[in-house]
Amino acid sequence: MSQIPLPVPTNDPSRPFFGADRAFTITPGHTHIIGFGFDGTACFRKGTREGPDGLRAVSEDIESYSPYLDADLEDHEFFDLGNLRLGFDEDVEQQWHHAVSDFNAIFEPLDLQQTKTRLLTLGGEHSISYAPIVKHLQQYPELVLLHLDAHADLRDGFLGYHYSHASIIRRVYDHFGSGHQLIQYGIRSGTRDEYRWMKENGTVRNSRQDFLQSVKDIAGDRPVYLTLDLDYFDPSFLPGTGTPEPGGEDFHSFVSLMKILREKNFIGADVVELSPKIDPTGNSDVFAAKIVREILLTLEQAGADA
Repeated sequence: MSQIPLPVPTNDPSRPFFGADRAFTITPGHTHIIGFGFDGTACFRKGTREGPDGLRAVSEDIESYSPYLDADLEDHEFFDLGNLRLGFDEDVEQQWHHAVSDFNAIFEPLDLQQTKTRLLTLGGEHSISYAPIVKHLQQYPELVLLHLDAHADLRDGFLGYHYSHASIIRRVYDHFGSGHQLIQYGIRSGTRDEYRWMKENGTVRNSRQDFLQSVKDIAGDRPVYLTLDLDYFDPSFLPGTGTPEPGGEDFHSFVSLMKILREKNFIGADVVELSPKIDPTGNSDVFAAKIVREILLTLEQAGADA
C-alpha cells in the first residue's frame, strides 16, 4: 500500500521518539506515534502538555532493547507524526476541539483494520484519549478497552468541562456498542457513584490476578486497545504526574500485561498524564519512556502475528 499524506500539518516535536522516523505521511502496516500535548482541564497540577516531548527527549537515553520481551526497537520500522496543533490564543474548550479536529482529519479517512496501521498517542492529560479511543471503537465493533488508571474517570463532566480529564471514560462509553467491553484496573480513587457504576457494570477488577486473567481470557482475534494513565503506577515509582494516588502498581506488573498482550490482537494505545517538570529528577520521564518502549514493542510483535 502507498503512503497516505497528512491532510493537516503537525508541529515538529523536540525530536522524534528514538528509533522512529519523523513522518509527514501514514505508512500502512506500521505503528505511528502522535503527540497531543493538552492539559487545559487538569484540576490539580498542570504540566502534561510537555509530556509528549518529555518522553521523546529522554527516549534516546534508554536502551532500545527490552530484556523483558527479548525484542529491540532497532529491528522495527515505526514513525513519529509529530504533535497535533493547539490554538493557544483560544480558550480551553477551543484548544481541545482544535486538536481533536486535526486528529480526526488525519485518521477518520483511514481504515486502521484494513491497512493494519497501529497508533500510539502520547499525552497530555487524559481528555486527549477521547479522539483515538472513539476512532478505534468506530473501527472495531468488538473492541476491548483496557483502562489502567488511579481514577475511575466516569464523572459526567467536571469543573464545567464536558470533556474533562475526569470524564474521559464516561465520554467514550457514550460511543460503546453492544460488542464493546470495558475492563478497568488500578482504580483507587473516585466518587461513590463512580464505584457503584463500575460494580453494577462489572468493569472493575480488584486484584492483579483477576485483571491479568481477564486479559488472558480475551479471544486471540478480538481487538484490544489500552488507555494508560501514568498515575496507575505508585507515585513512589512515578511522582511526575498531576494527580498522584498512593497504592499503585509497579513496572513489573505492567511487563506481565505486555507479555499477555503480545499474544493478543493488540491494535492501539495511548499513554497520558506525564508532567515532566513535577519530577525534577527526571526519573518519571525515564520510567514513562521505558513503558512506551514496551508498548511499542508489544504493538509491533502483535502486529507481526496479525
